[in-house]
Order: sequence, then C-alpha cells, then structure tokens
Amino acid sequence: MRTVLHSDLNNFYASVECVYEPKLRAVPMAVCGDPEARHGIVLAKNELAKAAGVKTGEAIWQARQKCPKLRTLPPDFKKYLRFARMMREIYADYTDFIEPFGLDEAWLDVSGCHRSGEEIAGELRRRAKEELGLTLSVGVSFNKVFAKLGSDMKKPDATTVISLDNYREKVWPLPVEELLYVGPATKRKLQLRGIRTIGDLANCDVGILRGALGKNGEMLWNFARGNDCSPVLSEGEAAMVKSVGNSTTTPRDLVNDRDVYLVLLVLSESVAERLREQSLRGGVLSVSVRDCELNTRSFQRKLRRPTALGEEIAAHARELFRERWYWERPIRSLGICMSGLESLADGVQLSIFPDADERRYDIERAVDDIRRRFGHGAISRASLLADRRINEINPREDHVIHPVGWRG
Repeated sequence: MRTVLHSDLNNFYASVECVYEPKLRAVPMAVCGDPEARHGIVLAKNELAKAAGVKTGEAIWQARQKCPKLRTLPPDFKKYLRFARMMREIYADYTDFIEPFGLDEAWLDVSGCHRSGEEIAGELRRRAKEELGLTLSVGVSFNKVFAKLGSDMKKPDATTVISLDNYREKVWPLPVEELLYVGPATKRKLQLRGIRTIGDLANCDVGILRGALGKNGEMLWNFARGNDCSPVLSEGEAAMVKSVGNSTTTPRDLVNDRDVYLVLLVLSESVAERLREQSLRGGVLSVSVRDCELNTRSFQRKLRRPTALGEEIAAHARELFRERWYWERPIRSLGICMSGLESLADGVQLSIFPDADERRYDIERAVDDIRRRFGHGAISRASLLADRRINEINPREDHVIHPVGWRG
C-alpha cells in the first residue's frame, strides 16, 4: 500500500515575513495585494490576525474592520520562492517523488522508506521549524486526496493520519466542500440533491452524480470512497498540460470595447508566449469576464485552426466578447484560456498565406526573446501606449499558476 504525505507550510507568506522580521509575530499582521492595483485582498495572515477573525481572500477594508491594528505588508515573491526551494530540498532527502501544489504545498510519496509516514511527517515538521523557522501541517494517507484533506484538518504544526481503517470515521462526517475540487458551484449542485457531507457523496448512486456533474461526478465519488490512484509525480517530471491561461484584475474598471480589447491583447500575448515555450498551440478559446459586482461569465469557442499567435488569439477573443457580452455593468477582471492543445510540430491545414503565418510566428518569437533578455516592459505594442496602466499589466509575473495534481 502506498504512503502519501501532503505537506502544507502554515500561513506561508506571513510566516516568511516573520522570519525576516521576528517582531511581526507579536502583532496582528497580513500580507496583502496592492490596493492601488485593485488586488487589495489578504493573501496570508499570522496567528494573531487569524485569532482576530481575519480571513485569507477578504478585502483589506474588511480585515481592518475586524482588526483595526492590523499591520499589512506587500508580498515579496522572491523571498517566498527562496523558502519554497529550501523546503523542497528538505523533501528531497526522503523521496524523489515530490509534486508541488503551489509554492507552499506538496505531495510526497514515501512508500519506499523504511520509516512510517507519521514518523517522516514528524521529522519534516521538526526540520522546517529548526532549519527554516516555519511550521508545517502534514496529512498522511494512502492516496493524494485524503493526504491533502489530512493536512487541512489540523493547523498549525500538526500531523493527521487518515488510514484505510479510520477514513470513514474521520472523512465522511466532514462537509462535502472540504473535498478537493468541490468548489462553490459544485457544492450548490450537490446540496440540491441532499448531499451535504463527504459520506453522503460516497454513498450516493454514482449515476445521479454523473447526471449532475458529468465525469467530474464520478471522479468526486471515487475521491470520497478513497479510490484515488493518481501518482505523485517525481521531481521535475512534467505534468500533462491541458490548458494554458491567464487572468487579471484590471487597474481600473473597463467601460467599453476598446478598454476590453487592450486587456485581451495583453493577456493573449502572455498566453501565446507560454504556448510557444511548450511548443503547443490551442484550438479552443475561453474568455471569462467578471463585472464590478463580481458576477462572472465565461464564453468558449472552437477555432477554425489551432494557433499560438497572440494577435490571432486576441482577435478571436474580441470577436467572442462582442458576440456574447451585453454592457450592463463595468468590468473588473478578464481572463483568457486556450485548451484543445496540440504540438506545434503536428501538421495543420495551412492558410492561403503560409509564408505570412511563419513570419508572424518569427516576429512574436523575436518579441519573446527581447522580453526574456530585457524584461517584459522592454517592448510593447503601440496600441497599448494609449493606456499606460493597462500597458503595465504583466500577467506572467503578477500571477502564479498552480498545477493540478489529479488527472482522470
């Protein structure tokens, strides 16, 4: 039987800041996004802020209402990346099978070790504290989903074991939204069918779940019953890429089609660059829109031919947006995602101007090279100069993409 750990660095961003400035441990503190860029939410908080009711993801003004003396710091991702790398070096002393899940979390398969998973978890917690000044919560189980659930069950600085013998008692009474990949929309669909706990989900007729959620319903049913067999990837092993996307909260509300196109152009260039880096192109385009009242809508279209050209993606995105969006409220954020991926080396039906297409790829690759060498702002489209704040959006560096560990 496998032994899988899920390790979660507690209050990661805030904890790293406390290592650099220990006095912060004595005051309620939170690492927050930039209110000027409208990313003004709590990203992480220390234990004192948590005790005052501050929650990750809430607006800074809401946090200050609960905790007037809250001290806020901007994020410093260079620090966090450094500590994430050091933690992964510690993991590597125990196994080669390490699968990151964001900066502060990782799965480890320690099945081949002569010590128990609980013993290794205790040693990881000790080393994180002594060597890095951080605390860990670790879940120990026989699969990835239950290991993650275990690390969430008790915080901070704790080990939780979920075994074949105890998972029904420990897992099944929990609210269904505690299960990995059960978000708000899925929770609502399940609750409409009387499914409120993980046990309810596990004991439901799988046909009902397929009807409600498609193949994801069967996946969640298997998760609830402990049937997750997905492997922990070895360090450096590439996960299968199913989509490439970026989104951004805009520095000001977007109020017309021109505003939207400028942001779509920035996002399209970022997505196209990442596609080309992986020698991929996408055939299905998705555009997501969130208005100023935080209502979100998504639109999708299959393209006539796959592409990894930013200008082409932006043109399709603008056309899709114009067809499907009715201006009722200003827009707060936009996202673009390309799926239906295939290799750039695969054959594809050529346009009537194949040489022109190749020149366009050459031009965009040249732009990629300039940005890699001199920074994102070294080169820009003239059309974006009309709005300096939008032109300064850098979706590649301002947003962290978290990998998904399970692929059915």
